[in-house]
Amino acid sequence: MNKKKVLFLCTHNSARSQIAEGLVRALYGDRYEAFSAGTEVSKVNPYVIKSMAAISIDLSSHYSKHLQKFLNDEFDYVVTVCDNAGEACPYFPNAKTQIHQSFPDPSQFKGTEEEILTEVAKVRDQIKTWIDATFGENL
Repeated sequence: MNKKKVLFLCTHNSARSQIAEGLVRALYGDRYEAFSAGTEVSKVNPYVIKSMAAISIDLSSHYSKHLQKFLNDEFDYVVTVCDNAGEACPYFPNAKTQIHQSFPDPSQFKGTEEEILTEVAKVRDQIKTWIDATFGENL
């Protein structure tokens, strides 16, 4: 069985796209090859790494990648998970299908570590619910 390729894009490839990549790999890795990138490069948000570890998904070796790395690759799906990436990447040349689904930006969360982790977990769970509904349905 050929796995379908999915690329998740976000501005910094630090949170939402990393969460989505990790979830698809963990939950649907038998059907999909998942990747993530950003319109800019930064570092993976440490709260995202902790939040994903809380559900037994290890992102500790993940790093931020620029979408340029993937421009010549073919993908079945290119998914923008933030409005900035949706605007910056309105067309991805080698995507069979483009999808846009925006989620709140964890880098904007303020408060104590516990408060930030609570908000990141909410975004993680929103992304998981959307991924289950979208990719769990055998696109």
